[in-house]
Amino acid sequence: MTTAYDFSARAIDGSEQPLEAYRGKVLLVVNVASKCGFTPQYTGLEALYKRYRDQGLVVLGFPCDQFRQQEPGDDAEIANFCSLHYAVTFPMFSKIEVNGKQAHPFYQWLRHERPGIFGTEGIKWNFTKFLVNRQGQAIKRYAPSTAPESLSDDIEAVLTS
Repeated sequence: MTTAYDFSARAIDGSEQPLEAYRGKVLLVVNVASKCGFTPQYTGLEALYKRYRDQGLVVLGFPCDQFRQQEPGDDAEIANFCSLHYAVTFPMFSKIEVNGKQAHPFYQWLRHERPGIFGTEGIKWNFTKFLVNRQGQAIKRYAPSTAPESLSDDIEAVLTS
């Protein structure tokens, strides 16, 4: 059975990051963008990370420019933006595609494991979120409009299971 740990992605600093490094952690995986109406969710994502990281939560940010070019910068610009405007400390990755033929394999897997409304696999917009349990299984998908703050109960349930 495929799990999140079977994938790797390029970190925002350019190094290859096997997701195996997060084995045993609860993951909140989010496709992010700097010029989106949901961009202020970075604040809530960082708050969740700080609140639960010692219990095993890791937020993983995957910049994506597929939705109205709302992530136009290169990796250095994205990292700088996240640091300056939102003091992001959770792991960030290089810009990827989440839909289509060029979608990152990790996102192809997430979409298949946790389809959206009516079984559609496509990511609808920036800040779609996936919750992955400690065994590396995608267990829940959240809409872009779902505020990070509203995920606390689900995160706590997975952290303690």
